[in-house]
Amino acid sequence: MRAAIYARVSTSNHGQDVSMQTRELREYCERRGWKIVCEFCDVGISGTKEKRPELDKLLADAQRRRFDAVIVWKFDRFARSVSHLLRALENFQALGIEFVSLTEGVDTSTPAGKLVFTILGAVAELERSLIVERVKAGLRNAVAKGVKLGRPRNVVDAARITTLRRSGVSWRKISTEVGVPVESVRRAYQNAVS
Repeated sequence: MRAAIYARVSTSNHGQDVSMQTRELREYCERRGWKIVCEFCDVGISGTKEKRPELDKLLADAQRRRFDAVIVWKFDRFARSVSHLLRALENFQALGIEFVSLTEGVDTSTPAGKLVFTILGAVAELERSLIVERVKAGLRNAVAKGVKLGRPRNVVDAARITTLRRSGVSWRKISTEVGVPVESVRRAYQNAVS
């Protein structure tokens, strides 16, 4: 099996060393008889960062099917959240790529690993449903308290817009002066002169 390993440390000081992760990942692949075809290491990059250069390369190479399995030292070295992890795992699954988290003992190429993946997916789906329900309850509560929802309506002074436009002022300057978008200014003007 062709394997890609991914490792990450947040800082290169404070005793964090990516080589500890990569050494253990290489040993794991050797024990399994897997050939490492790619190594991706993000050093000095927080797991909360949206963009991680090496992880982005790994995900792009996954789309090209350059490997059959991704091996990481720990979930939190790979994903910034459960939802990020699950999206990546679902993507790997669709591509036929296995995923191994060494320290958590999750290997989607085994029946037990597939079970863990299914449970994580169910937990994430429950989390999404609970968030939706909380948002809906919050909106109902706000309405019950008399809060007006949605974007506030723009008050458009059509007479002022008409006066400014007829005196040669541009749409953009009128928009700035009256504090409403250009399209609203044009619409108010057309309604006023029709």
